[in-house]
Amino acid sequence: SRTVTMVEKYFDGVVPEALDKDDVDDELISIANNLPKVVESYMDKLQFSNALAEIWKLVGRANKYIDETMPWMLAKDESKKGRLKTVLYNLVESLRFVAILITPFMPNTPIKIYEQLGISDDLKTWDSLKFGLLKPGTKVKRGENIFPRIDVEKEIKEAEKESPKKVEVKEETNYIKIDDFAKIDLRVAEVLEAEKVEGADKLLKLKLKVGDEVRQVVSGLALHYKVDELIGKKLVLVANLEPKKLRGIESYGMILAASNEGKLTVVTVDKDIESGAKVK
Repeated sequence: SRTVTMVEKYFDGVVPEALDKDDVDDELISIANNLPKVVESYMDKLQFSNALAEIWKLVGRANKYIDETMPWMLAKDESKKGRLKTVLYNLVESLRFVAILITPFMPNTPIKIYEQLGISDDLKTWDSLKFGLLKPGTKVKRGENIFPRIDVEKEIKEAEKESPKKVEVKEETNYIKIDDFAKIDLRVAEVLEAEKVEGADKLLKLKLKVGDEVRQVVSGLALHYKVDELIGKKLVLVANLEPKKLRGIESYGMILAASNEGKLTVVTVDKDIESGAKVK
């Protein structure tokens, strides 16, 4: 909204040509140009929240760019008009990138952005995500505020009127201090071998590679994983847990797992990392 307003105010609604470049432009342009492949990578992995987070980094960088360049101050100095043109061009082009990238998530919003920016059909495609393709001379036209500011206090009061009051029951939280947490030694451990513990339906005996060391750990995962499903996985191990015997078998550590309605899922690392690495 403020970008379109400034283009209208300073250049009669016509997107200017980028003439006077500066080092501060490079980071914004680099983020924009690298963003499509990063978003594609996350989308291919169905990690949609990560894809959105990356897109919002460009939004945040563009906002910071406005604060850094202060176009309203540039407009007061005729000798800096070339610099003002470049700043506003870069902002409009960044908005074009954002509109294309958010299309899978917010299909109606890009249409409104394109209308206000005057974007032609050939510059609305994924293939057009190359910074600098926006044509100077494009006519913008400010419309409705697509993302209006929310009056938080007003919204809360309205919600309280419409909703019955609820009594919140706060569960007691057993907090620990950071010093307590620092005592726990969490390590990445690779599963080398796994076998069921004879006579125990729930237990598996695992051999784990933890750096240069091989550990034996007994874990209650037998009802949740087949033996071969665990081989090669890189798990998170509580490495400094006091050794314990389970069914007469020594266990040196504990595997971390999340529980949901009785189903256990082991905690793994999402990138390749050496076993023995410390988890912080």
